[in-house]
Amino acid sequence: MTTPDANLPPAPLEAWLPALVALAREAGALTLQWYAPDCAHVDKADGSPVTAADGAAEALIAAGLQRLAPELPLVAEEAASAGPVPAEACLGRPWWLVDPLDGTREFLARNGEFTVNIALVEAGRPVLGVVVAPALDQAWWGAEGLGAWAAEGGGPARPIAVRRLPPEGLTVLGSRSHGNDAALDDYLRGRRVAARAVAGSSLKFCRLAEGRADLYPRFGRTMAWDTAAGHAVLRAAGGELRRLDGTPLRYAADALENPAFVAHGDAAAWRA
Repeated sequence: MTTPDANLPPAPLEAWLPALVALAREAGALTLQWYAPDCAHVDKADGSPVTAADGAAEALIAAGLQRLAPELPLVAEEAASAGPVPAEACLGRPWWLVDPLDGTREFLARNGEFTVNIALVEAGRPVLGVVVAPALDQAWWGAEGLGAWAAEGGGPARPIAVRRLPPEGLTVLGSRSHGNDAALDDYLRGRRVAARAVAGSSLKFCRLAEGRADLYPRFGRTMAWDTAAGHAVLRAAGGELRRLDGTPLRYAADALENPAFVAHGDAAAWRA
């Protein structure tokens, strides 16, 4: 991709956050209309399931983003799965990256661990992110240079930040539906690990951002819309998501499949 235009004015992140949190909550509430044991689904070409809730939430989010910032391009999972991605339109400008229902397997299993993800990418960096878990009635959001917050139910927002690495060692997260225990064991060999846990969707990034865990290595396939919003929240809370060579993961609309990565809270967790 070409170098972003240095003269492009920065996005009004602080002004947009409340509207984006409200939009993600609205989309999350919409998905719950299909949150039932008999929810029908079909498998996409890559084998991942999709439901009517995915499409309805994406349409609602796309309309909301069009009202908020009609000049910015949108890359969203279901549209991208069905046709060409507007990669050229994303060159040299901020662009939205959306997963309307991250964790469809968790949605179908009715375990609550699915999320609505909205991110803004600028110069390859996820500079703003909103993650809402509608079945858990929880939300997390953050933006570069502003900080990160979380809220439960109708309660007030509280600032969140990654924790210092505990002396007893790492709490390591894995994917509930896409784990690779052998690869994870190899990666953790020689590290001091205090506990391991699993979670679905972008909840893993949010747990790192809240200081409830320290490390999330991921070796299986993920797409940019799976990670960008949680990555933005994590960055705003003081953490990072890195490729295995240590460089921060960046996003491009013409290369949407992620490499293997490690998300961490405190930088000491990456080095541990």
